[in-house]
Amino acid sequence: MDVQTRIRDILSESLQDDGEGGGPEFGEMELLDAVRQRGLVEEIMERLEIGEGRSNVRSKVVGQPSRGRVKPATHFLDKEAPVTTVPLKKANIDPTRRQLYFHLLGGKAFLEHLQEPEALPGQTTSTFTIHIHFRGQRFTSRPVPCACEPDFREGFVLEMHRWSGGDAARMADAGTLLSLADPIHLVLIKTDPSGETSLMSSHFLEWRTVLSTTAGSQNIPVELLGVGSESKVPVGILEIKLELLPKMDQLLTEEVVATQISLERNRIAERERLFLVYAKQWWREFLQIRSTHQNRLVKIFAQDENGVNRPVCAFVKPMRGGRLLDSSRHAARFVSIMGYERVSAVGGGQPREMWSSIHAFLSKNKGDCEDHAVLLCNFLLGFGLNAFICVGTKGKGQAHSWVMTLGSDGLVTFWESLTCQRYIHHQVNPNDPPSVEQPRPQHPYRTVGCVFNHKAFFANCQPSDNVELCCFDLQDSSVWKAMSADALASVCGPSNITHWPNSPPLVPSHLDAAQVSNELELQLRALTIDHRKDLGLTSVWDDELSYLLNPALAAYELERMTGLSSGNEEFQQAMRQAVPDGHTFKGFPIQFVHRNARRVFSMCLRSPVCEEIIRCRGDHVRLAVRVRTFTYPESACAVWVMFACKYKSVL
Repeated sequence: MDVQTRIRDILSESLQDDGEGGGPEFGEMELLDAVRQRGLVEEIMERLEIGEGRSNVRSKVVGQPSRGRVKPATHFLDKEAPVTTVPLKKANIDPTRRQLYFHLLGGKAFLEHLQEPEALPGQTTSTFTIHIHFRGQRFTSRPVPCACEPDFREGFVLEMHRWSGGDAARMADAGTLLSLADPIHLVLIKTDPSGETSLMSSHFLEWRTVLSTTAGSQNIPVELLGVGSESKVPVGILEIKLELLPKMDQLLTEEVVATQISLERNRIAERERLFLVYAKQWWREFLQIRSTHQNRLVKIFAQDENGVNRPVCAFVKPMRGGRLLDSSRHAARFVSIMGYERVSAVGGGQPREMWSSIHAFLSKNKGDCEDHAVLLCNFLLGFGLNAFICVGTKGKGQAHSWVMTLGSDGLVTFWESLTCQRYIHHQVNPNDPPSVEQPRPQHPYRTVGCVFNHKAFFANCQPSDNVELCCFDLQDSSVWKAMSADALASVCGPSNITHWPNSPPLVPSHLDAAQVSNELELQLRALTIDHRKDLGLTSVWDDELSYLLNPALAAYELERMTGLSSGNEEFQQAMRQAVPDGHTFKGFPIQFVHRNARRVFSMCLRSPVCEEIIRCRGDHVRLAVRVRTFTYPESACAVWVMFACKYKSVL
């Protein structure tokens, strides 16, 4: 709504009428009367929403008494912005603490969506979402339709000095703020109409340039670049405004801020250079032990989503799940239901490897096996376990990463981050005579080249890198070659990787498990009815049988998490009671990590057993379907679906 244009039109019409009528001189009071008569004031107040709601604003304007005391506004209004229909949210501002107001003003030059047609009413389109992480705080913008100029208009208040000991209660001055080297991590996620997410860009924003502005605020155009093989290709530009609240009395000069940032970057670059020199020397020593070591998967560096080479130990940091994850096995289950996705490459050839940062992985909610292994290792370290990431190969020689924990009693346990399965390692002694029975490995891993965590890195220098034959006594220098702990700490220590932010906190799920289950179950019923109708079959549903399937689905999820099965006897007894004599019962359970009903139904039809249930023919056929959704942090979910039927057997 353009208020100024409307007022100009009213003024023009009034002057024209006044000139024709020859009335008195047209002044300010006459203009206000004309605006009121044409209903412009009421229209503005209907669109404007401030503070406690529309009713309070109207009562204040038209003179009606307001009920109760009007609370002071604790949010910030842009008085120059046009009137909008989007309600403004409040943000609690502590005047005794220093905060940074991060304001998204919009986007432009997203040329990939230059020809994007406007969405029709009711049509689902692809959307952009900005995820923000700064010093243990996470925020997510509202989804906006993908366009050449996406309408990002939202603000967030970032606390500047959280968990700072005794200084937390004192207002941070310019010097204190300048020492906070943590960047603001921005992640751009694209969500298509089917709900699939993709990582578009990851950017680390240097915010400290605002410390040298006299107004205490600064507009910054941020160029977002692609990820992986497209890390040098621009995606678009974000218009961002940074504002310090409250304003500082003491300002820093641009030279001081630029010098501090330059010194930090030079110090980090020098440490990385020295570590690279050490790593090259260490690698030469490793190759001198045995020439075949050249073919082993000893991974010292890995590329992140921005194409930057980082030591693999820098990706690992102990991480706590707070009250959202109760145990290490609960954490393993959560990691396993995060989506799995191999990094795709344009054209043919081998897919390019990309190790995502934890924030980018959580924002996208899916990643490669390395991303899953890093996240699981972080959680296991947070739960106090001696955890390491293993890099090697599995079955057919495919590169793979998994997690290993070492017990104080020497017990070696492998954790598969993609499936939540655990395997106990039993070493095979190749020198034993054939009469000695050797344990058969249950795990899918074939070779291991190196193991590492946030403090240590070990390369396998045993005669064979076969997992079955390997000894995992990492303190034995004759079988594992270790890197210097001091060298690793120089580039991976907590005080030396401020440019690589700490792990973000987990966000509770916003999904209502019961509602999601009911909606998906109704959709699957409708798809089943349509499918059977095309085959000339009718569908009769047994609600009681559907309800009795629920304990089985709960037992399946418990077994995936703990490895223990329970409730099987009770379920069988209930089925015997529900299925009459002379009838046959068939059931087919399956688990998904998404909530797309059509994809679920299509996958179920690929199973001959489930297809036979859905297309069941016979006498007294009764169908049943039950959906049980188990929610986890980051809105991840394990969706269990069970199709079943009972029918009268004909002998």
